Amino acid sequence: MNPTSLTLHIADLSDLPNAADKLLEFAADARVFLFYGEMGAGKTTFTKAICERLSVTEPVSSPTFSIINEYKGTTGSIFHFDFYRLKNQSEALDMGYEEYFYSGNYCLIEWPEKIPDLLPEHYVKVSIRALSPTSREIIAEHI
Repeated sequence: MNPTSLTLHIADLSDLPNAADKLLEFAADARVFLFYGEMGAGKTTFTKAICERLSVTEPVSSPTFSIINEYKGTTGSIFHFDFYRLKNQSEALDMGYEEYFYSGNYCLIEWPEKIPDLLPEHYVKVSIRALSPTSREIIAEHI
């Protein structure tokens, strides 16, 4: 049985690939990841590291304005969401979020607190907290 939580301490950006590997190993078969953290905590930066570990070769960038980016990795499609700019949950409904969340593909979701009533029943919650300008604490939990 997998542990229910994982705590990672990141001293600087060079630690992110190793942290991404540990998170993916911890997640096991889970494909939906919800990233929580204040603006500038490093959600997008960590998402980039995860995508690199999933063999995405194209540039990974924040989908702040498009809301969703799709990347191709060795496991298939990887969907990267940024719900920061949503005014209400109905905007996620309009984009057909269910097709993505329940597709079996990786879904990396920034600002999930903008869609609290639409979250899937099971996911990996990833909380990122800045400890200093270069260090972070990352806590992952199976929900």
